[in-house]
Amino acid sequence: MRTIIPLNDHWLFLPEQVGEDVPDSAFESVTLPHTNKIFPHHNFDSTEYEFVSTYRKRFTLPEPLAGRRVFLDFDGAMIAATVSVNGHIFPEHRGGYTPFSFDITDYLTPEGETLLVVHLDSTERPDIPPYGHVVDYLTFGGIYRDVRLRIVEPVHIVNVFVKTHDVLTDTKWLSAEVTVRNQGCTPAALSLRAQFAGDNNCASPDTDVTLDAGAEQTYTLHIEPLPGDIQLWSLDRPALYDLRVDLHKDDLLVDAQVVRFGFREAEFRADGGFYLNGEHVKLIGLNRHQTYPYIGPAAPPRLQRQDADIIKFELGCNIVRSSHYPPSPYFLDRCDEIGLLVFEEIPGWQHIGDQDWQALALRDLRAMIERDRNHPSIILWGVRINESPDDIAFYTATNALAHSLDPTRPTGGVRSFRESQFLEDVYTFNDFSNTVVEPVHTPYLITEFGGHMFPTKTWDHEERQIDHALLHAHIQDRQLGKENIAGAIGWCAFDYGTHQQFGSGDRICYHGVMDIFRLPKFAAYVYASQRDPAQRLVLFAATFWALGDRNASRIDQLVVFSNCDSVEVFVGDHCLGRFEPDRANFPYLRHPPYQIPMGSGNLSWGQRFPDLHVVGYLNGRPVAEHHIDAGSLPHALVLTADFTELKADGADMTRVAFTIVDRFGNRLPYTNQPVFLELDGPADLIGENPFALMGGQAAVYVRARREPGRVTIRASTPRLEPAMVTLEIS
Repeated sequence: MRTIIPLNDHWLFLPEQVGEDVPDSAFESVTLPHTNKIFPHHNFDSTEYEFVSTYRKRFTLPEPLAGRRVFLDFDGAMIAATVSVNGHIFPEHRGGYTPFSFDITDYLTPEGETLLVVHLDSTERPDIPPYGHVVDYLTFGGIYRDVRLRIVEPVHIVNVFVKTHDVLTDTKWLSAEVTVRNQGCTPAALSLRAQFAGDNNCASPDTDVTLDAGAEQTYTLHIEPLPGDIQLWSLDRPALYDLRVDLHKDDLLVDAQVVRFGFREAEFRADGGFYLNGEHVKLIGLNRHQTYPYIGPAAPPRLQRQDADIIKFELGCNIVRSSHYPPSPYFLDRCDEIGLLVFEEIPGWQHIGDQDWQALALRDLRAMIERDRNHPSIILWGVRINESPDDIAFYTATNALAHSLDPTRPTGGVRSFRESQFLEDVYTFNDFSNTVVEPVHTPYLITEFGGHMFPTKTWDHEERQIDHALLHAHIQDRQLGKENIAGAIGWCAFDYGTHQQFGSGDRICYHGVMDIFRLPKFAAYVYASQRDPAQRLVLFAATFWALGDRNASRIDQLVVFSNCDSVEVFVGDHCLGRFEPDRANFPYLRHPPYQIPMGSGNLSWGQRFPDLHVVGYLNGRPVAEHHIDAGSLPHALVLTADFTELKADGADMTRVAFTIVDRFGNRLPYTNQPVFLELDGPADLIGENPFALMGGQAAVYVRARREPGRVTIRASTPRLEPAMVTLEIS
């Protein structure tokens, strides 16, 4: 039988290329996922991670091989890995975003210690996508995803692709394409059988497998009929099921794989619309970069899954684009679980390289689809290098490959010029007009807008932050009003680090509706307020309530983002009235912003004005309120941990955010004093300490060590009471 052995623990790391003669004592002990360098959250250059490092691991097989084969599987290492096992050097693997494997059976020490060495080149090499020209994001370095041993019989299952059929009928059925490989020295005769959802009575007939030595073949299994109570995978009820595929030789189980999938029908139709299970769904989403402050992409499963939760539940999106590369499997797993649609694309940015470069891109496309095609959340394959020029031969090949590997999903190709050749199934377009241009083809999906056209920091002038938010509101409103547009995916969810040619002077692209710490800007509430109020009430007055933050030092209009039916506004004890959403300017948004005239009186320079109080009403009842302190003075330092329990595995992490707030808990954007952090217990603080606060909010991470215990984090800043949180490591 198959055995999977995680290999994330007990690695040794040295930030230089060295040979096996260098003793282990010269190395640092690390756990995967690992970044080759910890950075400040901004003000650093890509050359700081561009070096060749050495990873070393010694391991002993836990059981005899008994003729089985051993594969070393990497989920991702940035960006070119040369792997050796007991001195045998495998060919260099180029590329950091897709998985790769080596058959290491013949080079192991079966009854003793095996030495595994990885020389990892993290330089931005022009022969490897996405490089070859400038790139507007950072790749960082390190073995930043999981590594494992996979021990299988010589004849074993390579992969399983589940296809669902007639899902909108009462006679649903499924097929499974199962690829089997014979790495033995003699022909093999076996059988395959698939079983649905653990039901022995719901299985495929046995299928004979006959393979010559060295051969590989794909077999198709069918299960029909299926039980009548199968639930569809949908945005609100993302039902998931398991299919187990067994490989038998007579009565002996040789190999098995379990695949998770869902029953759903996802279509981009010729009328321009997107339909999920036959129902028209307007797509509203954001792009996501997988990188985090301090650690780049080397985030453990908890943080990867949390990003999906933020996009779905905090921001209220129904789709995310994995710009501009395949994301972590943990992120996709969570999208499946919560009902968040995904547009996934191959690595690259604007540049198409030579034939060898294009061969790597095709290899990445194959690896991406074969890894991810069972995810019901994925509705579109991105088969074009983001914003690249037309290339008929190359993109004919990418489309053909995608369709051959997965005929159940359409392809898209993100471009930024309207006259581009349309070779894909869906015309995916980056619309930077700050309006919504008419589609040139259908189906049509806006894949970027805003972003670099309107970078916004958490400490920017208030009117800019409001304009940034309203830009997102206007674009989403306009696309919702056009039936021939499937949806719009804004640029982007989170701020991110970039190269010198892009971004602000501190090497950050401030394009997100949230900052790099995943903390909200005003624009985040545009998306959050589109949620059903039964799921989450949102009421946010987009103001810092200080005259000097407005031109002419007058607050003559108040913008409120809310999913309430109406709002009531009080300035001190004076009620300005009850107000309705601005449906005249935002006729298609489910919950338009409120743009409330403040009138004259004492809301001008030189006049002392009282606190702001906004009350939200739903079905005639007050259900939410937002107070803002007119004094705008620091009242408290607030420290929060997203998770209070972590696993003692050396990798698990939680975000710990700190905010300086007024007496009603509102962030104060101009508090820039240092925040000092102390940690006691079996964990490490990842981030800047002390932290020179900007924008009134920031975060660090706490990473568990390997021993259990209680962790206490204390934060302090001048003139305010300290704050504290505790975590349990188990």
